[in-house]
Amino acid sequence: MGGREHSARREEDSQESAGGNTNIFAGRQAGWGAISVIAASIVGGILIWSQVSPEVRRNPEYVLGPDQIAVTGVPSWVQADLKQESLRNASLDIPLQLDDPELTRRLARAFNMHPWVKRVVRVKVTHPAGAQVEVQCREPVAMVTVSGGLFAIDNEGVVLPSRDFTPEEAARYPRITGIVTSPLGPEGQMWGDPAVQEAAAVAVALGPEWSDLNLTECQVVSEDGRRAWVLKNEEGSTIRFGSAPGQELSGEPHAAAKIARLRAGDVIEDGLDLSVDP
Repeated sequence: MGGREHSARREEDSQESAGGNTNIFAGRQAGWGAISVIAASIVGGILIWSQVSPEVRRNPEYVLGPDQIAVTGVPSWVQADLKQESLRNASLDIPLQLDDPELTRRLARAFNMHPWVKRVVRVKVTHPAGAQVEVQCREPVAMVTVSGGLFAIDNEGVVLPSRDFTPEEAARYPRITGIVTSPLGPEGQMWGDPAVQEAAAVAVALGPEWSDLNLTECQVVSEDGRRAWVLKNEEGSTIRFGSAPGQELSGEPHAAAKIARLRAGDVIEDGLDLSVDP
C-alpha cells in the first residue's frame, strides 16, 4: 500500500510540474507576442510618417513664417524692425517647421542676439502655425561723443544701435563728452570703460531734469587721479557735479541733493559747485 501511494503522489507532482511549465511557456509566448505587436506598430508608424511627413511639412498649419510671429514688449523708442532684424541676423531658415523640437529655443536665441533686447521674457509656439515672443528692451539714457562718432548707451553702459536715432531724437538725450576710449565690443555689449558706466549713472540721475535745466553737456574730468563730472548749459555756465552717483567722497552730497539745488535756483551761477554743501 505504501509503495502504491508513494508512486501515485509522484505522478501527481509530475503532472503539476508539467502543467506549471506549460503555463510559464505559454506566458512567455504571449509576452513575446505583445512585444512583437508593439515593435511592428512602431516600425509601421515610422514608415507611415516618412511617407506623409513631406506633405505635413508643406501644410500651412505646420509652417511658421515671419507673418505668424508676433512680438510684444517693443517700446516706442525702438524704431528698428526688431522681428525682421532678429530673424535675419540669426540666419534662421525661413519658413520654420512647427515640428522642430528646438524651435522655441532657436526663436529665443534669435531675439536675444539683437542689441536692443535686454532679455526674452517668453516664447510660445502654437498650432496652427504661430508664435508669440515677448521681449524686454534696453532704454537709451545718453549719447556719448567720441572721435569715432556718437554712440547711444543704456543705464548699464551697453552700446545701442545709434543708427536708429535721427539727429533730433539724439539731441534729446544727455550728451557725454571727455570719453577717450571707443567701445570694445559690438552693439548690445558693454562699452568696457568704467567712465562710461559712471556717465550712464549721471545721465540717469539727470534724465528728468536735462531739458528743464537747459543742460547741453556732461563732461568727465580728472581731479587728483579721480573722475569728476562737469555740466554745461545753454547759457554757457559750468556747474561742477562732482562724483558720479554711488562714487561720492566722504561728506559729498548725494546726487538727489545736488539736483535739488539745481532745481531750486532761478539762475544757475557759472562755477556752481554741487559737490560741497552750500
